Amino acid sequence: MLRGFATVNYFVADLDAAKAWYTEVLGTPPYFDQVPGYVEFRIGDYLDELGLVDASYGPEPTEKPAGATIFWHVEDLDASFERLLSLGATVNQPRIDYGTFSTASVVDPFGNVLGIMNNPHYAAIRDRVRPDLAELDTVEV
Repeated sequence: MLRGFATVNYFVADLDAAKAWYTEVLGTPPYFDQVPGYVEFRIGDYLDELGLVDASYGPEPTEKPAGATIFWHVEDLDASFERLLSLGATVNQPRIDYGTFSTASVVDPFGNVLGIMNNPHYAAIRDRVRPDLAELDTVEV
């Protein structure tokens, strides 16, 4: 049974450039940078893992991003979307409103889809499971 994701990995052709870009986006350096071809960040309310893998270890590249899109919760979708674009990402899917939640996604400079979402359900579960985080200032993507 699936219990939650352990690590989200993005494959990148230039690991050093991707490490620098995601360090800027996330506001923190990788916590794991000890083996060739792989770095990992811990981010968010639950210290989720985001790994960057040298593309030589990954599948053959395609012309368009493919696969599942992981949507990271953000408090301000529009500000986060604009910040990602200002840092060199390109629009994959503009903002879409689904009633109580909204999504958007970009393609990072390395060809990976990065989804963002503002979802009150995420905040409600976070506040129930991690009440210590309910009053903290949030860090935007």
